[in-house]
Amino acid sequence: MTHSTIIAIGTSAGGVDALRGLVAALPQAFSAPILIVLHIGAHRSELPGILNAAGRLPAKHPDNSETIAAGHIYVALPDHHMVVSDGKLRLLRTPKENWARPAIDPLFRSVAEDYGPNAIGVILTGLLNDGSLGLGEIKRRGGIAIVQDPDDAAYPEMPGSAAAHVAPDRLVPLSEMPGLLVELVNGKDGKDAPMPNKPSQPGPGLTSPTIDREKFDRPTALTCPECGGALHRSEDGTIIKFDCHIGHSYTGEVLASAQFDEMERVMRAAVRFLNERAEFCLEMAEQARLHEPGAAPQWEAASKQALDRAYKLRALVEQDWLMPEAFGAMSGRMRKVSG
Repeated sequence: MTHSTIIAIGTSAGGVDALRGLVAALPQAFSAPILIVLHIGAHRSELPGILNAAGRLPAKHPDNSETIAAGHIYVALPDHHMVVSDGKLRLLRTPKENWARPAIDPLFRSVAEDYGPNAIGVILTGLLNDGSLGLGEIKRRGGIAIVQDPDDAAYPEMPGSAAAHVAPDRLVPLSEMPGLLVELVNGKDGKDAPMPNKPSQPGPGLTSPTIDREKFDRPTALTCPECGGALHRSEDGTIIKFDCHIGHSYTGEVLASAQFDEMERVMRAAVRFLNERAEFCLEMAEQARLHEPGAAPQWEAASKQALDRAYKLRALVEQDWLMPEAFGAMSGRMRKVSG
């Protein structure tokens, strides 16, 4: 195992407890910076305070363009992607990836690009598969890929995806992870590995045409659930990926979930419109009975038709829907939509 000088950790559901336990076991002399993405969305984050109370290393939400310091923990700000650029942290409100902002993949990609073999990527407990692509990029550029043993995770989907698609260097329970990170950062001789003066440069054959670090490809007929833009399908190893020209990005499994959520939203909106049409037509029927009795039956029929179709559409939305898992993962499952 090579010395490593920067650690990027990604987690989602169950991540607060996992991070609290990991940080609590790290020594005060730990010399590498730790960058953390927890799926928090736009909600307020108390994670820096929780980690400060749990461990010995100082934790904070970074400022934009803040220089990365050894032995510090940086937690992605709510509703902002956190990426590394030239040894500094940038906070971006660029499009969501895998239906999340902050997302894990943008951080991991940037760490892989800037630090190459001096990077460690860690995937902990969580749902779906954000982070698998980014962890694969860290490994491709010579870094170390570590995944929490899915059997040890509160939510095994995210580490299970990373283990299936990336072939991690180490698959360990959470209890072994602090010691492993100390060993990798300090080296077996116990001497600290210094932070590099400048980020590592990517090796030959790893670059591709990019615009603001994002690969640009021609879109396809599929549309983005977030903005409606066309999606381009690509494959990264065993992971199928979809990107729109605006910048939203999804793995196949996350796109399936995002599509379903958008479909449910649209169908429920249609139920609301039908209910409103039924009420509107009923009011017009009442008005017609006062001033034009011959028109009242037509308005009443239209109201009844709208209400009948609203009931049928609501019943359709509330049925069980098949939600296939990612290729090579678990068997198909049924998703129940509550009324």
